[in-house]
Amino acid sequence: MDMQLAPAPLVTDPRRRLILFFFLMTAMFMATLDNQIVSTALPTIVGEFGHLERFGWIGSAYLLSLSAVMPLYGKLGDLFGRKYVMMTAIMIFTVGSAVCGLAVSMNTLIAARVLQGLGGGGIMVSIFAVNADLFEPRERARYQSYSSLVLMASGAIGPVLGGTMSDLFGWRSIFLVNVPIGFIVLTGLAFMLPYRKPHRRPRIDYAGALLLALTTTSIVLATDSSELFGALISPQSIGIVAFGVVCAVTWVFVERRAPEPIVPLELFRNSTFSLLLVISIMGGAIAIGMVNYLALFLQTTTGLSPSAAGLLFILLTGGLVCGSLSAGRIISKTGRYKPFAIASLTCSAIAFALMSQIHAGTPIAFIGAIMMLHGIGIGLAQQVPVIGVQNAAPARDVGAATGSVTLSRMGGASIAISIYGAIIASELNKVGVSIPGVADIEQLTPKMMASLPEASRQAVADIYAAAFSPLFMTASAIALIGLVAAILLKPVQLPRAGEAKMQQLPAAEAAK
Repeated sequence: MDMQLAPAPLVTDPRRRLILFFFLMTAMFMATLDNQIVSTALPTIVGEFGHLERFGWIGSAYLLSLSAVMPLYGKLGDLFGRKYVMMTAIMIFTVGSAVCGLAVSMNTLIAARVLQGLGGGGIMVSIFAVNADLFEPRERARYQSYSSLVLMASGAIGPVLGGTMSDLFGWRSIFLVNVPIGFIVLTGLAFMLPYRKPHRRPRIDYAGALLLALTTTSIVLATDSSELFGALISPQSIGIVAFGVVCAVTWVFVERRAPEPIVPLELFRNSTFSLLLVISIMGGAIAIGMVNYLALFLQTTTGLSPSAAGLLFILLTGGLVCGSLSAGRIISKTGRYKPFAIASLTCSAIAFALMSQIHAGTPIAFIGAIMMLHGIGIGLAQQVPVIGVQNAAPARDVGAATGSVTLSRMGGASIAISIYGAIIASELNKVGVSIPGVADIEQLTPKMMASLPEASRQAVADIYAAAFSPLFMTASAIALIGLVAAILLKPVQLPRAGEAKMQQLPAAEAAK
């Protein structure tokens, strides 16, 4: 055991910290919104450029490069100081946005989305790491809850904003709007964020960075196999999985010998870090990964229009806001985060178990109550993995630990989306009944469904309700795995500003 003082906040003036926090949240909103805002503009883009077969790559290219660079940015922040690493990420994202807005073909747009993702991944990781410099551990819990709300808000309003801007100003405006915002945030950070120089010479683990990027890229490509290659299990996807496994094993060997590993393997010796990664993966799967499927479920089984189904998401968002703000304030006062991880995953496990029992005639009020329970569940532990690993990791590795958690959450969402999609496709393929007026049930839009005769509409609703039942049971099982990890967490108490915090050192280092 080693006694270590919690580092003093980078900025002591409360007003200046709030302004800086506003700039950080603006950058985060910009980076997370960009993945959501494109969804409603995609048909327009395809209409202009053609190449429908590359449709999936507009989203996948961004997610792929974003995931690949997350751990690298965390480490670069630890080595060079977070200010300039963060500003570089914003600059790359802003340039990428300008190139997207000026794209002349589908290929240039996909290439520009890769560039955007290279910046977006850095923004996502650097913001949480800069927050760790700005706020002491307990106060950080409250501010991380606001960060979580920004993440969810971008998911909720992104599709609506994308559709509106695309209609009013053309699809290019959804990218070009990032350019002035990016310059404003860059200017604010340049003048207001102090530079904290790290106390060690930078030595970049290039081999580790490349291997980790290839591993994460393989995971994203493998989970997108059904969209990219036409089937979840295909020769291409098997080849990608095999390549990913080889890269992952090689990465472990490289990291053992690297003087400054991208993700120090010593972190995994701390059970708190490993368990929080599991919680983060499961949290991403049931929170981010489930959003689109909940929308599909509501529109197909309840007969609600897209806008009416969207109103039910207000209950989910309301629950999330209540859960996140309450948890942030209580963690800030008590310094304990384990109870919130347990309560969160319990709520989600119960919510999905109840969802699996819903049939086509279930009252809307009951479905709304379940969605609110799920929202509360997500909110209660939204910030727990980040706060927990930042407290568990040595100060020199906070960026690397934060990058690992952010990446694991996105990875959990990406894998879950594919699992859920495979379950729905498999269940719908089992249906042998032919429904009057329905040629292909999988291509049925809400508008087409509304025009069907009552008997046909009821039949479609029953089929979808039956197909979603195993999906929700799977989500409940994922939440239970996260719950077991939460129960196994040590009952850690976050230190107050200036208090000594107990840091568990790896046995090898303690022996030195």
